[in-house]
Amino acid sequence: MSFIREFIEFLKVRKKYWLFPIIIVLALFGGLIVLTQGSAVAPFIYTIF
Repeated sequence: MSFIREFIEFLKVRKKYWLFPIIIVLALFGGLIVLTQGSAVAPFIYTIF
């Protein structure tokens, strides 16, 4: 958790606010892939990419 906290502070100090939406979308897609990995929905999720 300290890495995430330091990364957020870095983004605030360097004024890289445009990276927040990219990081959030990547985290959501990653979570979607992990959660559907063993289910019957997985083939349909992978066709999106």
